[in-house]
Amino acid sequence: MQQRFVMKCGGSTLAALPERFFVELRELQTNGHYPVIVHGGGPAISELLDVLGIESEFVNGLRKTSESVLDVVEMVLSGKINKEIVRKIEQSGAHALGISGIDGQLLLSQPVANADQVGFVGEVVAVKAKIIEGIINMGYMPVIAPLGIDEAGQRYNINADTAAGAVASFLDVEQMIVVTDVPGVMKQVDGEMVTLPQVTVAEIEAMIASGEIYGGMIPKVRAAIACIQGKVQKVVIVSGKEEGVLTKAVVAGGVGTTIVR
Repeated sequence: MQQRFVMKCGGSTLAALPERFFVELRELQTNGHYPVIVHGGGPAISELLDVLGIESEFVNGLRKTSESVLDVVEMVLSGKINKEIVRKIEQSGAHALGISGIDGQLLLSQPVANADQVGFVGEVVAVKAKIIEGIINMGYMPVIAPLGIDEAGQRYNINADTAAGAVASFLDVEQMIVVTDVPGVMKQVDGEMVTLPQVTVAEIEAMIASGEIYGGMIPKVRAAIACIQGKVQKVVIVSGKEEGVLTKAVVAGGVGTTIVR
């Protein structure tokens, strides 16, 4: 039985990860733990939109996506970031195959409920898991850019966190790993910041309301919570810069913060 795991990582986080991280991915695959990577790329998308003079705004955390914004999203995610990740994995000695959710209708999608406000933003209704399984069976790591498509051929911009959660759920994966630039959910205890080993979704919401979780940590934990959907029972937030962090998260446990339903 294959030991598959889904890893979600932001595009900017991936770009800053050390070479050792990708070597560890290769070692996990060699030892029978098969990574499926879903990546984001928000900052790089914003950067190119600015260069091209295309206006873009966020509505309740979702990028308002017109046809011209969608073109840029596809260029950056499928073209630039996806291939950067594939190159880094290949340089580690492993093999990767980069695709987007559009390829083979991998991420079959429909418009989000507030599409009248956000444009071509979608939610995933089905994942063609057999495509991912086929890539794994050929010995490659799937690297997935979060774009979706519907039966009529309309493309959609998909939030990377919800895309990762959908992929994990349709692959029957109960645990997801979110790689970020922090060691987990931090809380001040007796004057010093400590990493919480485990926390529930309800406890996180309470900590946001009380101000214990604040600033840049809020979108990180909300992103992790967005991954808990379908069959996914827990999400582990880890820092990609910590030595051996993936092996600890996948094999041994006891690293980062585990968020449970």
